[in-house]
Amino acid sequence: MAFVSIIIPCRNEAETIPLLYDGLKWLERELPLMRFEYIWIDDGSQDDTYQILSGLQEADSRVKTIRFSRNFGKEAAIFSGLHQAKGDCCVVMDADLQHPVETIPEMIALWQEGYEVVEGRKESRGEEPGIRKAFANIFYRLLGRTIGMDMKNASDFKLLDRKAVQALCDLPERNTFFRALSFWVGYRSASVTYEVSERAAGTTKWSNRSLLKYGLKNLTAFSNKPLYLIFAFGALLILAGILLSIDAVVSHFRGRSAGGYPTLIIFLVFVAGGMMLSLGIIGAYIAMIYDEVKGRPRYIISEKKEKKEEKEECRNTERD
Repeated sequence: MAFVSIIIPCRNEAETIPLLYDGLKWLERELPLMRFEYIWIDDGSQDDTYQILSGLQEADSRVKTIRFSRNFGKEAAIFSGLHQAKGDCCVVMDADLQHPVETIPEMIALWQEGYEVVEGRKESRGEEPGIRKAFANIFYRLLGRTIGMDMKNASDFKLLDRKAVQALCDLPERNTFFRALSFWVGYRSASVTYEVSERAAGTTKWSNRSLLKYGLKNLTAFSNKPLYLIFAFGALLILAGILLSIDAVVSHFRGRSAGGYPTLIIFLVFVAGGMMLSLGIIGAYIAMIYDEVKGRPRYIISEKKEKKEEKEECRNTERD
């Protein structure tokens, strides 16, 4: 009998947790030959999220709850769940019901066919503001070209075989991008499509600012391509300078004055802006290196409630 771990990061999702738990009960009825464990990670919630999760854990021994000491971010929550999971495969999904439980049986069926990574791909990005959708398309196009994968409709909704989970858990870096790393580790992969549902309750935790910060952080954490773009930008500036110098010399010998102050000012502003942008990109990478060198943990667990069977097993091991 296969053992499946469901990993669910959540932050301020007190309203949606009972609804998702009911959906997971449907999953059990749909797949009666599967064993399940549910790992809920409270990523610094300020509502009753952890109280509700604790109630579920008391009522259902298959529920494991992890509480962070503060908000460490979704990436940290996902990896904490992967480290705690015991299943033969792991399904990572959001708590807001936008990742449909009904898609999981299809993922498990592909896994049983031998696929080790099953990607959940959105049929569309749903009802998103135009600016946010445009930024997401640009970001995923850039990242997709870097890693050779179509990231446009990618999501964190995935199934991973135990081998893929172990490969991710063995990665030493602190700054991770789960959505792309699950592709980077390789293994035989497949994908399923799903329709993004509207939130059943609550509000999104992502603002435009936080999404921009998240995107830039993941782009620098996963790709060194922006550093090479600085080199290309510098080469273009040198070429522009050479062309302007040739134009100035030719104009002098022909008895015409050079472009004058407007051309010079435009060029200097362009160069200064490019230099500041380049320094900003380099600074982002230095900051990433600084975080890695410090070696701080991805997250700090303030409280963890294990299943009753696991506690008993630990006691028996200590006696032995």
